[in-house]
Amino acid sequence: MYNFDVERPSTIQDAVKAMGREEAQPMSGGQTLIPTLKARLAAPSVLVSLTGIDEMKGVCLDDEGRVCIGGATTHATVAREAEAHYPALASLAARIGDPAVRNRGTIGGSIANNDPSACYPAGALGSGATIVTNNREIAADDYFQGMFETALEEGEIVTEVKFPVPTAAHYEKILQPASRFPLVAAFVAKFSDGVRVAITGASNDGVFRWAEAEQALSSNFSPDAVAGLSLDGSNMISDLHGTGAYRAHLCGVMTKRAVAAIG
Repeated sequence: MYNFDVERPSTIQDAVKAMGREEAQPMSGGQTLIPTLKARLAAPSVLVSLTGIDEMKGVCLDDEGRVCIGGATTHATVAREAEAHYPALASLAARIGDPAVRNRGTIGGSIANNDPSACYPAGALGSGATIVTNNREIAADDYFQGMFETALEEGEIVTEVKFPVPTAAHYEKILQPASRFPLVAAFVAKFSDGVRVAITGASNDGVFRWAEAEQALSSNFSPDAVAGLSLDGSNMISDLHGTGAYRAHLCGVMTKRAVAAIG
């Protein structure tokens, strides 16, 4: 580690002001950032902690019936408080990492980092969520732009995520036991106007929507509709845990299981 300053703002306005300092970087739960700092892969001069901003915490419903989650809300809180409104999202949050991660990590930090194997990006993209920042609202389809890449601009903070609630949904993943990230996972959400399928853990481009599966399931919502579909493994992550072809195969397996769980 090395010397750096820590700012602890209590409002979004103060956080944005602190982010204006040279080489400042926001920190939410720190579950990704702290190991990165320890490995000296990042060297900000100022860390702006978002954990003391109460207006960025909690789960509620808005006038449109969307589940609105503050950016500084921990995974454990989402698992508890979203259960009554969006069970599939609560289940996703309840299975992130281990208890220590769930009690420190936040939805805003996960969404902002956009790890290619993170769970929340699949939930947000699969739900057609809206990512709210201190400056604007961004549709999930426009927000996730590649591995560790998002539409966030310099100084922007994820303050809230708004989730439309589908008629049914399920998150299915196969766990990579060492990291506890999903090796591959599928979030399937059934809406009145169609089905959305988001895949995480598989692609070199990060989370993505599987358009072919969405079309098939919108016409026939059953595991059989996905059985004949396949994805190209050439742009899938290939490492010691699995080849690109294996991950491409798992995309179909996880999607079929998610559909079967919905019934």
